[in-house]
Amino acid sequence: MTGPHDPVIVAARRTPIGTAGHAFKTVTVDALAAAVIGAVAQDARRGLFPEHDRDHLPDGRDQDRANAHDLTCGGHGRDPDLAEHAEPRPSAWDLTPSGVLAESDPGAVGPARHREFARVEDVVLGNCMGPGGNVARVAALRAGLGEGVPGVTVDRQCGSGLAAILIAAQAVRSGDMEFVIAGGAESASTAPVRAFRDGSPYERAPFAPEGHPDPDMGEAAEALGAARGVSRERQDSYAAASHAKAVDARAAGRFAAEIVPVGEHSSDQRPRTLRPATLARLPGAFVPGGAVTAGNCSPNSDGAAAVAVVPERLRDGRPGLRLVAGAVVGCDPALPGWGPVPAVRRLLARTGTSLERVAAVEIVEAFAAQTLAVTDALGLDPLGADAERVCADGGAIALGHPWGASGAVVVTRLFSRLVRAGAPRGTLGLATAAVGGGLGVAALFEVV
Repeated sequence: MTGPHDPVIVAARRTPIGTAGHAFKTVTVDALAAAVIGAVAQDARRGLFPEHDRDHLPDGRDQDRANAHDLTCGGHGRDPDLAEHAEPRPSAWDLTPSGVLAESDPGAVGPARHREFARVEDVVLGNCMGPGGNVARVAALRAGLGEGVPGVTVDRQCGSGLAAILIAAQAVRSGDMEFVIAGGAESASTAPVRAFRDGSPYERAPFAPEGHPDPDMGEAAEALGAARGVSRERQDSYAAASHAKAVDARAAGRFAAEIVPVGEHSSDQRPRTLRPATLARLPGAFVPGGAVTAGNCSPNSDGAAAVAVVPERLRDGRPGLRLVAGAVVGCDPALPGWGPVPAVRRLLARTGTSLERVAAVEIVEAFAAQTLAVTDALGLDPLGADAERVCADGGAIALGHPWGASGAVVVTRLFSRLVRAGAPRGTLGLATAAVGGGLGVAALFEVV
């Protein structure tokens, strides 16, 4: 039963994802975030606040709207019921002399832009390794939302982007807010070097206190794969499949509508064709003789993703994803990759939903070992019967893993797979992520 305050995602975008030190090696985390914040705010306003559509959109935007991408269902054509909500072709975002990340159209910058975003009430962003200083607030200002829009930065490590969306949804469901932008951003390339006061550097903060297990994530993935009997052959097969799916999706244009080009970059850098023989030759990356290799795990990456969350009563017939429920749980910090299993089980039990009813599943693919351990436990077969159900267009192994953003990337992927593709109302989608320190985050969505 849908209520007037139920939180609904009505827009979702992401940047291309670049491998650390490459495509976005000089782009700061707030600049990446600003690109998707601005794009999502514009997408959400169309139809939600029609009195502003013509008065406050930059010149030429109506033509962009007329040139909107077709919304397709499984690649088989336009859904006429969703055509009026088609999104404009994305334009590139660049840094202006004033420091505002702006669309390539100069008319998109200035007071009119602040009026356009006037109804955004908050920005909630996940981030793990940024410079501090409340990245969400910095990014909101950089996107041109205006001084009146605050911001809060969330750190649940690799689940941060999804956790940020759940927090925004709670604010909407309570009635405290009506238009919140939420997601995540990470720049592994520009993350500051961390050091103690004596000058000695450290790679990361502890995920657990002394007396508790605190493994690095690669070692933990190796341990989980061994504990759950996930073979090296299956891990390599999963990695090859993730890349193959992403290469096909990119070639077919299935990423195009969700991506906000940044500068000259408009597609993901990493997806490629992987040969099984090549994967089989790679040595263990974290444990000597181990099964987790550079080929079957995700790379450190740069990227951002964001969604617009509004109450059902403001949706006014616009297609979107209603958040049915979310769950955040703790688990053994020695095996943090296990977190999605109890999180999904709690979520399904709380909502009275069977996994068989879920049409689309997106899991943050940090490691093939971890992903397969989770899907095996949940009764999913991503290398067989559920290949088109679980990460149908590839995941973080192929696209990259910008830690604080990846939880929002998987929700953006659900939005494309279900809403942009014209899935019937009532179709369910599931997003989940494992978190360092022993946590799991999961969310169940329904097409409305």
